[in-house]
Amino acid sequence: MSNQFNPRDITWLSFNERVLQEAMDEEVPLHLRIRFLGIFSNNLDEFFRVRVAGLKRAMDFKDKFITESFYQPPTKILQNINDIVIQQQQNFDKTWKKIQVDMADHHIFIRNAKNLSKNHQEFVTKYFDEMVESNVIPILLNENSPMPYLRDKSLYMGIAMRKKKFQYESKFAIIEVPSKILGRFVSLPDEDNITHNVMLLEDVIAFNLPHIFSYFGYDEFQAHCFKVTKDAEFDLDNDIKTTLAEKIEKGIKSRRKGKPTRFVFDKEMDKALLEFLIRKLNLSKKDSIIPGGKIHNFRHFMDFPDVFETDLKPVERTSFDHPECVGKRITDVIQKSDILLNFPYHHFTPVIDLLREAAMDPEVKSIQITAYRLASNSKVINALINAVRNGKDVTVMLELRARFDEESNLRWKEILEQEGVKVLVGIPNKKVHAKLCVIKKRSQNKTLQYGFVSTGNFNEKTARIYGDHLLMTSDRAIMADINKIFMVLRKPKEDITTALKSCKNLLVCPTSMREKIIHHIDKEIEEAKAGRKTLIIIKSNSLSDRILISKLYEAATAGVVVKLIIRGIYCAVNQKDFKEKLMAISIVDEYLEHARVMYFYNKGSEDTYISSADWMTRNLDYRIEAAAKITQKNLKKEIKDILEIQLNDNVKGRILDKKLSNFYVKSGDKKIRSQIETYHYLREKAKV
Repeated sequence: MSNQFNPRDITWLSFNERVLQEAMDEEVPLHLRIRFLGIFSNNLDEFFRVRVAGLKRAMDFKDKFITESFYQPPTKILQNINDIVIQQQQNFDKTWKKIQVDMADHHIFIRNAKNLSKNHQEFVTKYFDEMVESNVIPILLNENSPMPYLRDKSLYMGIAMRKKKFQYESKFAIIEVPSKILGRFVSLPDEDNITHNVMLLEDVIAFNLPHIFSYFGYDEFQAHCFKVTKDAEFDLDNDIKTTLAEKIEKGIKSRRKGKPTRFVFDKEMDKALLEFLIRKLNLSKKDSIIPGGKIHNFRHFMDFPDVFETDLKPVERTSFDHPECVGKRITDVIQKSDILLNFPYHHFTPVIDLLREAAMDPEVKSIQITAYRLASNSKVINALINAVRNGKDVTVMLELRARFDEESNLRWKEILEQEGVKVLVGIPNKKVHAKLCVIKKRSQNKTLQYGFVSTGNFNEKTARIYGDHLLMTSDRAIMADINKIFMVLRKPKEDITTALKSCKNLLVCPTSMREKIIHHIDKEIEEAKAGRKTLIIIKSNSLSDRILISKLYEAATAGVVVKLIIRGIYCAVNQKDFKEKLMAISIVDEYLEHARVMYFYNKGSEDTYISSADWMTRNLDYRIEAAAKITQKNLKKEIKDILEIQLNDNVKGRILDKKLSNFYVKSGDKKIRSQIETYHYLREKAKV
């Protein structure tokens, strides 16, 4: 089994290593290197909250299905994970030390409690008194009392206190760092107009420990940070009297009490305090107890203060207008021809404009749209609320089970329903991940329909940093299928299979997408056996579905040319009997490669789809997903051109091989960095 597939979780760690490579790369601008360390840390937190938690749950089962689901026994994978994570943590710490040296070369310093000037000491004391002290709650620890509740995602300081006269007597305490309230970083006053000094909030607290604990008379303090990562899964109860929203709320509360899956601590922590914490948290050798550097919850460094000089930043590549959308009503444009928006290169504005136009158009009768992850101050939602206030019938399929966005989506549900929007909350046991919108208007006794299909969320914030495709269209066949999907979503208790199978143009999960993908691969296999030209190009965030991987193996064995661009999880392994070697790369760069695209040569007809679904079993069999076929010749060429640019990336492309070695692609004399080349390609098209 292990010779045919790489374990999903190990390949995910390999992806996160590619993120760490970006932080290690000295050619990457300094502020982006820091940001990549933050992304690496945030990714790892979620990995332990979800995947490691799932593996630990699976250890309780001996069923063969569990082993097949993970490709290896969970115990073996967990041990492998622990070894890899410890090694990555060491590389992380080395990288952070090197970055700090590079920051110092540019007069940027992170100060701590021991290296403050007199002026900075006065500032920190005053800042603590005015801003911090009221948010600090010290908790004294003792052997006979239960361990206080520790929150996931929070950062804690473990404090060992002593009196110089009684060195062998220690008192322990913990303090939760109030970074959620105050932010993690404190900018210290400039003293020479050259140097930028930044202090972490925990160091502000550490500097003031004698004041905090003055009542006890301690005169020696050791303070080191730690954090606990907890199981983020929650089970929804089967009480039919309870709504899904109520079950989600209950699940969020239960998540806060999840079992620890990882304990990360400063390796310089007082040994007696460390032993105390491990014992009181009921951690054992099977748990991930990971020594690290001084700083934890590094995800906050994604928002490190902007103290960098202009020459340390890359040449700005700002988003630009799609040429077909400049100075025109988007509604009129897409009645004549489809538009393909490529984010983050194109502005997200046309999507908002289309919804705003619909809200104000007296002929528009209804808007139906799916929502998975929304911006915190969503312009999409604002446009939909405006539509309701203008008398439109608005339906939003709001996926309440979008992981880690549950609370946010519950809040949006309340806001939308208060405004009169009809909110759908999905189908039991199936997340709605499709990215769809259909707008209906009645004009001159005719019903017109138009809207959009996307590979990514309708989120104007992430559209600035995620690479995605969005098709704006009035294609009748596509709109008809979107309507069918919404009919299913409106009546989730009825049999969905028959209704979704009636979709003729969209490839839909969980009914037809897998079947149609296999059909396309089979056609390429037939062509290869006949000695004719073949080509399959798949771009996806993840490739882990065993059936489709095996089908790609079959295609490569038959001689089909298969090229893959997989950002993250990649479970395929090249086999010796492949007639045509699988070409597989991963691109990790400034933007998150999020688009899903399928291309099949098909005797020259070049069938091309954009999709919301990754090639994972969960997406194909347990979610509502949709893929739209691109039929307009110029748009098909545009997507193919972008795919070719990405396949030729020899700067940020990494080879996906059996050993997960993450070697960079080395080919050709000319350097091709696909995100920059794609920007220039689309910029030139915008000028035509």
